[in-house]
Amino acid sequence: MNLTAENKNEPKTAKPKGRKKRSMLAKFISLVVICFSLFMLYGVVKEILTTMELKRQISRVEEELKTLQEENKYLTLQRDKLEDPAYVQSYARGSFMLSKEGEQIFYLPSDDKK
Repeated sequence: MNLTAENKNEPKTAKPKGRKKRSMLAKFISLVVICFSLFMLYGVVKEILTTMELKRQISRVEEELKTLQEENKYLTLQRDKLEDPAYVQSYARGSFMLSKEGEQIFYLPSDDKK
């Protein structure tokens, strides 16, 4: 009878060692999974922040593009006007006080100095 009782005790002592190994393995695997999850979460957050910054840059560049397009439109109109000889003559006479031969220019003071 003692032999059977001893045989029953031996497997009981062997089981905790196996459980301990499984428990250590489970803890290690859990640690690896947690580390991997944190790494992936860091990557996702970094991508979200990068995307937000790029959207802000796109918005700024679109506004700058709109401003430059308006300026281009204005300059194109100015160029078209300056290609017209009548406009150039009118502009030169008004801005630089140029006159035709024999013409006199009278400068009248403005009423702004009251």
